[in-house]
Amino acid sequence: MSEQNQSPEQLPAERLITVALAGNPNVGKSTIFNGLTGLRQHTGNWPGVTVASARGTFSVGGQEYLLIDLPGTYSLAANSQEEIIARDYICSGEADMTLIICDGTCLERGLHLLKQIVSLDYVKDSKTPLILCVNLCDEAKKKGIEIDFELLRDVLQIPVICCCARDAASLELIRQTVHDTAGQRISYDCLDFSPKQLAAEIVRYTRPDYRKREEFIDRIVTGPITGGLIMFLMILGVFWLTMSGANIPSSLLWNGLFWLEGQLAAWMLSLGAPGWLIHMLVYGIYRVLAWVVSVMLPPMAIFFPLFTLLEDLGYLPRVAFNMDRSFHRCKACGKQCLTTAMGFGCNAAGVIGCRIIDSPRERLIAILTNSLVPCNGRMPTLFLMITLFFLAQNSFGKGTGLLSALFMTSLILLGIAATLAASWILSHTLLRGVPSAFTLELPPYRRPQIRKVIVRSVFDRTLFVLGRAVMVAAPAGLIIWLLANTLYVGPTHGWFAFALSDTAVSATAPTTALVAPATAPTLLACITGFFDPLGRLIGLDGVILTAFLLGFPANEIVVPIILMTYLQSGILTEMSDPSALFTLLQAHGWTTTTLLCMMLFCLFHWPCSTTVLTIKKETGSLKWTAVSILLPTLIGIALCAATAGIGRLIAYL
Repeated sequence: MSEQNQSPEQLPAERLITVALAGNPNVGKSTIFNGLTGLRQHTGNWPGVTVASARGTFSVGGQEYLLIDLPGTYSLAANSQEEIIARDYICSGEADMTLIICDGTCLERGLHLLKQIVSLDYVKDSKTPLILCVNLCDEAKKKGIEIDFELLRDVLQIPVICCCARDAASLELIRQTVHDTAGQRISYDCLDFSPKQLAAEIVRYTRPDYRKREEFIDRIVTGPITGGLIMFLMILGVFWLTMSGANIPSSLLWNGLFWLEGQLAAWMLSLGAPGWLIHMLVYGIYRVLAWVVSVMLPPMAIFFPLFTLLEDLGYLPRVAFNMDRSFHRCKACGKQCLTTAMGFGCNAAGVIGCRIIDSPRERLIAILTNSLVPCNGRMPTLFLMITLFFLAQNSFGKGTGLLSALFMTSLILLGIAATLAASWILSHTLLRGVPSAFTLELPPYRRPQIRKVIVRSVFDRTLFVLGRAVMVAAPAGLIIWLLANTLYVGPTHGWFAFALSDTAVSATAPTTALVAPATAPTLLACITGFFDPLGRLIGLDGVILTAFLLGFPANEIVVPIILMTYLQSGILTEMSDPSALFTLLQAHGWTTTTLLCMMLFCLFHWPCSTTVLTIKKETGSLKWTAVSILLPTLIGIALCAATAGIGRLIAYL
């Protein structure tokens, strides 16, 4: 029985009471955490590890509570890094009380964790309060599962809450129960209960066939043939919606941001700012930022909600189940397919997602190979190159929509094949080891929470990734502008000369700011000349290689840099008409082979700076960061060299 030590009103108001939020995976812990804490939360990492730590506060009756969302665990006999963290914190006794969340549709599993926590010495000795919260009671009711909560309370002798995490009244009940229980000393007299027997006594099934529908769907979704087909169509549908849906908002965003560019230039001109400063700040730094935001934001704003929707629906664990055999043959982890799928949206997000893989060896393999699939920053370039490819074949507009889709799908499959091949090579060379087994729970299909999907995808993923890209795009814009507007004049004239005059910039015609062409080349031209021999060897040229190097901060600016270099305009340039663009590229020696090599190198080259910084943070190693850069680059160079060789052979014959 429980006994009162001191009432909640007697607790010191200034003392922050710590509440540990524990439970199995997929029981709604995060939903309860977000509902209780609202915006009063922050996310970091546990000391010394990359596992996320979510902490937040809420108050009841003037008393402040610190809520710590522990990683999901099935047992205190930990296997993964997340379970070790949860076990160590629960066993440390640092929390003033523990709120245990379990699934109302599978109560026995939660009771096993409760039995282990109740059996801890510090819990028995210090009488630390425990609260059992049975979540998903609404789903249990739909499935005909009835729970005798009065009998459960009588047996356990601790507070037991019946709740639905999406319900505001349930959240308020949890708050009040935590407040009422704080400061109590509880005597645990029933330590020898059997979770299996107790679940049999208090749970009654009124619909024994409730699982038949889900089992039928699972047989199709995870079937050896239908599972792969559905997965392929699902991914194809997500990409189609992402790319087709992003066109209009991207165009609107582009027009708005570049309208603002003109206003900024006019405003600075009215203030009497020197022409070179306007050119550098507006047409250099701001234009690169506007380019990155307008190209990168719309696809991410569509892809991440769709991906989160599939995650919330319960489909992504089925994808991991389907792909587990392929990755297992490569001595990697089946969960790697989830991080690979995230890489299609953003490789940096995919690298962060590798935290779900328990084995350090397999997590590292997933991190190193994530850049082998194209992120949304490379997608626009790939689509443009495919369009130009069909222009080169004089077949543009003749049913090329389906052919373009198949071409793009082939590139995606090539990236996945390269991921599997590279995983196999790494697991047999630098990262030898036996693939680990992992427990994969197939959660029930659930109605997605639209508000939760939007919040998680927009704030936790889209804006996070976009913020990192903007941080590196601004200095990149300055560097690109300086290279394109600085002349190499040699030692006679002081080595370098600025290509702009002080008063030559106008708000309406920025390109007239350039001084008439001189014999001295720009630094950008010098760099492209240096890389030209290597570029020609692999079917490209020096301009293309330089554009990829300068596009290291963000892949979205590669094509604009190519155009800027060919046109010698000194600023990023857009050429929206594919026919005019193809004519320009043809004039600079582009062929069908060049387009194919451009697609391959866009698919396989070094990760962007945001991804590289993320890899360094996740691995904490310069060595593995260097490997992550070299691996896709060497694959790209080898494939481009082979393609160029075949192209030269065909031309010779």
